[in-house]
Amino acid sequence: MAKTLVIDQEACSGCGTCAAIAEDCFAVSEDTDKAYVVDQNACSEEEIQEAIDTCPEEAISWQD
Repeated sequence: MAKTLVIDQEACSGCGTCAAIAEDCFAVSEDTDKAYVVDQNACSEEEIQEAIDTCPEEAISWQD
């Protein structure tokens, strides 16, 4: 079973760091000011891992 990239909406501060690092995978909603996954397959695993590691709120993770 493939892993799914998830963002904890309660933890997310909407800083946009993930979208800056992996702009094809993440975006920040204008409505909620929270990040969301656009397409987890649009970025390399390295870009996604950098976004996970850089998130100041530790809101991004993989879910089995």
